[in-house]
Formats: sequence, C-alpha cells, structure tokens
Amino acid sequence: MSSFSPAALLRNLKPDNFTIALLVTVALATFLPCTGTTAVVFGNITTVAIGALFFLHGAKLSREAVVAGAMHWRLHLLVLASTFVLFPLLGLALRPLALTFLTPDLYMGILFLCALPSTVQSSIAMTAMARGNVPAAICSASASNFIGIFLAPILVGLLVAKGAEGKSSVDAVLSIVMQLLLPFLAGQFLRRWIGRWVDRHKATLKFVDQGSILLVVYTAFSEAVSEGLWHTISVETLVALGLISLLLLALVLGIATFVSRRLGFNKEDEIAIVFCGSKKSLASGVPMAKVLFSTRSLGMVILPLMLFHQIQLMICAVIAQKYARRKDGLDSEKVAA
Repeated sequence: MSSFSPAALLRNLKPDNFTIALLVTVALATFLPCTGTTAVVFGNITTVAIGALFFLHGAKLSREAVVAGAMHWRLHLLVLASTFVLFPLLGLALRPLALTFLTPDLYMGILFLCALPSTVQSSIAMTAMARGNVPAAICSASASNFIGIFLAPILVGLLVAKGAEGKSSVDAVLSIVMQLLLPFLAGQFLRRWIGRWVDRHKATLKFVDQGSILLVVYTAFSEAVSEGLWHTISVETLVALGLISLLLLALVLGIATFVSRRLGFNKEDEIAIVFCGSKKSLASGVPMAKVLFSTRSLGMVILPLMLFHQIQLMICAVIAQKYARRKDGLDSEKVAA
C-alpha cells in the first residue's frame, strides 16, 4: 500500500466551498448582524426556507435506492446504534472534560450534535470513494435521517433538559413534525410527479439546501453576537472545542471499526458502517436547532456542529482514500455472518 504524500493530505484538509461560505456568513453576522425588524423578517424567511429544504429532502429520496439496501438489517441496526446510542453515551461521558474547558452552552451544543442523524450525501460519497457497500450506505443514511426527525428531539429532551426553550419532548416532536416532517412527507408524496425534475436539477437545488442553512446560521449568529458571543468565547475555548470534537469523532470511528470487524462484516460493509455511523448532519441539525432552542442560545448550540462538520469531512476523506487503496483479497471475500 502506497503512503500519502504531504500534498495529498493538504488537499484533503482544504475546506470546501460551503465551509468557506459558512465562515463568511459568520463573519457577516459578526460585523453586520441583523437586529430588530430586520431580524424578524430574516426569521420569517428562514422558516419558509427550512420548509423548502425538507420538502426537497423528501422529493430527492429515492424509494428504489432505499429498498435496494433495506434487507441488510444487521448493518442498519449497527449504524443506527452508533448514531443514536453510542454518540449520546460518549457525549455524556465527555461531560467532565467538556465542562472543564467549555461553557455550558457549548457543551449543550455537543450533546445536541450527538443526538442528530447521520448525513446522507457525504456518507454515501465517502463510502463510494472508499469502495464500500454503496446501496447499504444509501439505505442506512436515509433511514437515519428519517428516523432522526422523530428521535432527535426526544434525545435532545433527554440530554439537554434545560436547553430547548423549556419545551417537553412531546412539544419538541410536535414542532419538528409541523415544521420539518410535513414538508418532508409532502416531498415524498409528490416525488412521483416531480422526482425526475428534482433529479435533473440537483446541482441547482443544492443552493436551496445550502442557502437555507446559511440563513439560519446568519440569524443565529446575529443574535448571538448581539448577546456578546465573541466576548464569551476565547481562542483557547475554540481550540478546546475542536480537540474535544476530534476526540469524539476518533472514539466513534474506532469503536465502529472494532465492532463491525468483531461481528464479522466484510470490508465493504465495514466501510458503510464506519462512514454512516460516524457522521452528523449539518443540513438536518441547523434547522432542528432553530426549532428546538431559544434564539439566545442558538449560536452557541450550532457552533460545535459547524466545527464537527468540517472535522468529520477532513478526517473521513483521509480514511476513505486509505480504504480505497487497499488490495482486494480475503477481506473482500469474507462473507458477513
């Protein structure tokens, strides 16, 4: 197996265009925050954009792709366990370390990201890059996102009892259903008529996805800046947040790899488990945070998610290339138990 060159490693660590857009949005909110009537207008626009975002999620989700991998139930259960059980347990286990270096609101953000579903697009892309089981990855990532619409607010209610605007788990679920699930189901229902058009225009519609997230980030950080965000968070705190996020990701990756091998999954299935079970969705998480948390704490809550998102992309890109360079042999021929 050939080793990585420094140039290849630097290319993997280079932020993508969307990450750069996120940084620009945070800078814009820092120097030109929206306040007063402007903030109300932006808030209303953001609510509509989030509905459109989840409508398109529903319209883009191919039922055929889900059915193609649905029979691999052991793999899917392991991915769901990693996403919705392992992550929250590790988030709670890291509490003493996190609260030593982070503010309570930032730790609340870590617990929130631990409750979120997996990504769809990057999980599938990383699995494909690593020559893994792509149909299973499509099914697992899609199922995680769908289940996460119901399960994430319940987990948030259990993990972050004081953070979600005083809402009960039932209230949080109802809010998610009204603002996120109904548009998603409407998109699924209409897919038979608009699915081909959506598939043909994925590149264009991507701007709706990313624009919705950027709107939420801008309004959230505008409020947070007005509340003194950058006077509360020091450079040392940001570095500590990055290191804790890296530790969380490393633990999940290591445990997912170890368990998938112990349970006898072949290399292609292991790849799908590792990448689908270790990611957290920025596209789902930012809109959910807006629904679940108070405006005052929203900027602090989504900051760990934004940082974790970039870390997971960079680290998993390196791991995916390492998997891709493996020699086909006994690992590929090993049959799952």
